[in-house]
Amino acid sequence: MSQNVSHSDTRRRYTHGHEQATLASHGARTAANSAAFLLPVLDQGMSLLDVGCGPGTITLDLAELVAPGTVVGIENVEEPLKAARAAAERRGDSRTRFQVGDATDLPFEDDSFDVVHAHQVLQHLTDPVRALKEMARVCKPGGWIAARDADYAAMTWYPEVPELDEWRRVYRAVARANGAEPDAARRMRAWATEAGLTGARYTASVWNYADAEICHWWGYSQADRHVGQTFANQAAEQGVTVADLDRIAAGWRTWGDAPDAWFAILHGELLAQAPHQS
Repeated sequence: MSQNVSHSDTRRRYTHGHEQATLASHGARTAANSAAFLLPVLDQGMSLLDVGCGPGTITLDLAELVAPGTVVGIENVEEPLKAARAAAERRGDSRTRFQVGDATDLPFEDDSFDVVHAHQVLQHLTDPVRALKEMARVCKPGGWIAARDADYAAMTWYPEVPELDEWRRVYRAVARANGAEPDAARRMRAWATEAGLTGARYTASVWNYADAEICHWWGYSQADRHVGQTFANQAAEQGVTVADLDRIAAGWRTWGDAPDAWFAILHGELLAQAPHQS
């Protein structure tokens, strides 16, 4: 594979890709385990935009909480939206709409939504500040802008499987080659300040995997995601071979099968009200 990949080729990449292993992992996310910081400000009848909705599980949970309000989920490609629409159909939700849209150029008029939410999105963008500005633009005065992102450098685990340290080095290198910032949680306040969001609340929360079933799921899910073709192609541009990725995947499975496995993912959270017009 050629190593001469231009910035324009990589700037819109999603590092994880949208293969089945990734969608299945993202499908385990719910409003309760991924957006608890936002739930207290929600009310029935609110309109809500979910930016980077993925397979739509969080979106559809939020839709239940704000019903009968209008809810829209957007992704920059069609593939995950197929899973989101299928999930909506299974739930009997015919109100929530899923469509293609760009987080840095949202296809909505100013002051369109009461809530604009993004989960694990800013870390994948080349311009997270512009995305926050766009989120604020389409949010009604007094409405809520909410974002939550992980921090790869702050992830910690036990036992200390060497291949997981290698995985983190590779992942961060690939993400940054795509113009993204994998250590996003610690930058939430800085990005929000640059975007002009004042009076925001900044909190932190964790995903913690600490029982046999969930550790097995997480370890094997990560193994499958990082030997998938999308990530493998990107890793190859950083000099990472298929053998390297196979070794990393085996390390993930070793960790997932460890009887005392433990993993924690730190997240930064941002909750801000859109300013009232003067």
